[in-house]
Amino acid sequence: MKKKILIPLIVIGALLIGSVVYLAMSLNKQKQANQAMQELAEIDKKEMENEYRQFSDQYSEMMTKINNDSIVAQLTAEQEKTQRLLKELQETKSSDAREIARLKKELATVRAVLRSYVLEIDSLNRLNQNLVEENTRVKGQYEEATRQIQGLNSEKASLSEKVAIAAQLDAIGITITAKDKRGHATKKIKKCKSIQVDFSLAKNVTAASGMKTVYVRIVTPTGGLLGNAGNFNYENKSLQASMKKTVEYGGQETPVTMYWNVTQALVEGTYTVSIFADGNMIGSKSYTID
Repeated sequence: MKKKILIPLIVIGALLIGSVVYLAMSLNKQKQANQAMQELAEIDKKEMENEYRQFSDQYSEMMTKINNDSIVAQLTAEQEKTQRLLKELQETKSSDAREIARLKKELATVRAVLRSYVLEIDSLNRLNQNLVEENTRVKGQYEEATRQIQGLNSEKASLSEKVAIAAQLDAIGITITAKDKRGHATKKIKKCKSIQVDFSLAKNVTAASGMKTVYVRIVTPTGGLLGNAGNFNYENKSLQASMKKTVEYGGQETPVTMYWNVTQALVEGTYTVSIFADGNMIGSKSYTID
């Protein structure tokens, strides 16, 4: 009788022990599964944090490559938003699945916005590079044109100077004669009543035709000036003339005779006669009176 009662008890005990062992094993597996899920959540969170940091760094890098103040302001705002979301993520537990899901959605938005700015800045940089290249090309063309213009201006100035020199009048065949009261030539200073200056305006087809005012200066041996026939300009200075005369010049050799009547005491020595026209000295000669 006792044996019949003992056997069922043994079976029931074995079943209870098996159930306990199975339950313990199941709980252990669940614990391991939960731990694995927690570790995966931690890894997922760290990956999200790394992405947020990378995106923030990319915004900083992009701001160094753009000179557009408006875009820089937009990038700064997006970077600040990214850093704020990173801080929220760091303060969130990995087990808070709802908050992690929200921040993961925000991360996708940040990624898309960042990509749009990358494309925009790349396009602007390409455009800017094209503009730089075009500016360099245009600048080169401008500099070349400037060099050509400077060369032409220099050549023009040189030609103008040559033409101006070629167009200058020239006094040739200059003779100086002291005359007595009868109009005869004399070498004696005491008999000199007038000084006659003869010369010709040389033939010059490049010189401008028309009425020409000719000025003559007679400088004494002591450096004084004979006569006073008014002033004229020469080399940015106003000079006094001994005598002047207006003649018509048509490009052909034109003889000119001018007189200065003695109105002041003369001294022995060498007198210098200089002839001027059109602001240039066109001839000069010395003459000695005893």
